[in-house]
Amino acid sequence: MYGGKTTMKAILFLITINFLFVARAEEKTWEYPEDIPEATAPTLELAGSRPAGVLRYLLSQGARGAELSPDGKTLAFIWAISGVPQLWTISTEGGFPTQLTFGESITFFKWTPSGKDLLISKDDAGNERESFSLLSADGTREDVLLELSSAFRRFGDFSADGSRFVYASTERNGTDFDVMLYNIETRQNETLHTGTFGFFPVSWQPNGNKVIVTETRGEDGNNVYLLEITTGQLKELFVPKISANFSDFAWKRDGSGFFLATNLDREFNALAFYSIKNEKLEYLIETDRDISNVVLSNDNKKLAWTENNDGFSNLRMMDAETFEELPTPDFGKGVYQIGLSAGSLRGYARISGPKTPGDVLIWDLDNNTKRLLVRSSLAGLSEDNFVEPTSHRFVAQDGVELQGLLYAPDPIFFGGKRPVVVQVHGGPTAQSRPSFRPIEQFLVNQGIAVFAVNVRGSTGFGKTYARLDNKEKRLDSVRDLADTVKYLSSLPRVSVERTAVMGGSYGGYMVNAVLGSYPNLFNAGVSVVGVSDWVRALEEASPALKASDREEYGDIREERWQKFYTENSPINKVSSIRANLLVAHGANDPRDPVSESDRLVSKLRNEGRSVRYLRFPDEGHSFRKLANRVIFNEAVGAFLLENLRPDTTEIE
Repeated sequence: MYGGKTTMKAILFLITINFLFVARAEEKTWEYPEDIPEATAPTLELAGSRPAGVLRYLLSQGARGAELSPDGKTLAFIWAISGVPQLWTISTEGGFPTQLTFGESITFFKWTPSGKDLLISKDDAGNERESFSLLSADGTREDVLLELSSAFRRFGDFSADGSRFVYASTERNGTDFDVMLYNIETRQNETLHTGTFGFFPVSWQPNGNKVIVTETRGEDGNNVYLLEITTGQLKELFVPKISANFSDFAWKRDGSGFFLATNLDREFNALAFYSIKNEKLEYLIETDRDISNVVLSNDNKKLAWTENNDGFSNLRMMDAETFEELPTPDFGKGVYQIGLSAGSLRGYARISGPKTPGDVLIWDLDNNTKRLLVRSSLAGLSEDNFVEPTSHRFVAQDGVELQGLLYAPDPIFFGGKRPVVVQVHGGPTAQSRPSFRPIEQFLVNQGIAVFAVNVRGSTGFGKTYARLDNKEKRLDSVRDLADTVKYLSSLPRVSVERTAVMGGSYGGYMVNAVLGSYPNLFNAGVSVVGVSDWVRALEEASPALKASDREEYGDIREERWQKFYTENSPINKVSSIRANLLVAHGANDPRDPVSESDRLVSKLRNEGRSVRYLRFPDEGHSFRKLANRVIFNEAVGAFLLENLRPDTTEIE
């Protein structure tokens, strides 16, 4: 980010220190000690070497999340240069950033309304059970408000004066999320609403006593309520018969209503306004693309948002009173996170793109100009080491149109047809978008194409498409991977003679499922924190997932879904798997328990199959620590090169 030889040496030193911490981590019981990653000091090839090693791509990094202080003078962001994600701040006028947190990684942060402090959250080695603390803006004072416990928590919003905040918690019974009110001055906690499954406070009315609360209805839908703080009364705003998505709430400063994105009674998220007085929803902008990142300027005059164009973000803005379209800066290609300060006409945009790990630009709304504040580091790599994907649409065997992003090796360096990795995103209601993807860029520069597919069930292509894999349609999305390989076989520069499939979370399940259901389709697979037994996974899921699983998968307490998932879980098709497999999982994963991968690996080995397993004792559902990410990505890179390019002979 602020590069140079000194910074690179510091990064390598910090990685080495973190490797020592990994080596000392306490391991939970597992019968194969060789599966616990062993720490070794990382090595880095000379700058300019081609192809570059995976470490340089991992060290290519920038801001992971950002937010402006209320006065617009300071940007807070998450940066993992120390080896784990930590909180940093930088003046919007420029300079070098200041690190505010140390030790265990932070999971979330939010400026207080005064701008004097930030609320931060941390969990225990990836278990997603967070504590809340107030950290002074200079990082010299930290005050723990809610200690680590067995409860899952999700922050909501502050009151206008910052003396109180709302959040969701499972403290009561460990399963259901209740809406809580915390008073910072008195340290008192109060239950505002006793929930069933998932009730989450989202946004507090400016200078008022109402809070927007959402209730989870599947992974892509929710109900919306207004909660009166003083009485605890919960008023229904939107509880549609067919669930819809409501998100990106932006209150008018006088609290008279709020802007939002919603696909109520339509396919794509549209821009709308809800009036508190009139109790009416008015649609302002509708397109055939999902709208998100809705933000309103502090003077109520400018409304900005982004649109999803086959994964790429487009920025738009209009006059919030006349609805006249206004010009916007060009932030480049990628996926945007945008925000505006509460007390100035200053905003920011964080850009994650194929060649941009995480730039942050300051956006002055009064003159519509931009300037770079946080520059990503490419770790000694030139921009021509990074490939921009092309969007491809194709038709599955049942007529459903699928889409994906193809990262193709440069023909100048790699001639002929290239091996391919099919990348499957998690979710399932998520989308493969052209954000920065280190392992994919590494593979492309080794001569291996990557196709990031959006099978049915993905978001970004309409509400109907996102629900084509629900419940008994689950296996249709697995079949989409077979249709994807068929499509790739028609492309002039891709060879499906050597093909791998790779995915994490739900994508890990897809890897497990397709290798058992279509045993001759792929040469190799990489399954990360994936489900192997849906019955166990749904029964043992974290409370937040259980709140959404009922519509996505069916209620696992019912006999018919027990039977369906018993018959169709990957664990019961292990004997059909022929491809070589690499499996990785964090022992503290609260979403997909590590037992999901443990049982898969054990069963494969009991059948005499060779499987590589990386079982991280100090990680959860994702791998946060840079030392662990290095181990994981180097293993994945070597595994895929071995299986897709068994020798140095070019594939013609």
